[in-house]
Amino acid sequence: MQEKLLSTKELSEYLGIAVSTIIEYRMNNKGPIYAKLGHLVRYKQSDVDAWVESRKLKQQK
Repeated sequence: MQEKLLSTKELSEYLGIAVSTIIEYRMNNKGPIYAKLGHLVRYKQSDVDAWVESRKLKQQK
């Protein structure tokens, strides 16, 4: 079974981040990996989850 691809709107809802912020991240190469399918932009949830993990800050003791 193939992994579901998320649209920008679905990604916005998944992360709780504004669509405009996701677009800004994409334009500045600061967001998760995405695929361009014609004029559509899609995100694999596993890539999004990996990106979120990479953004975690380590707590200082």
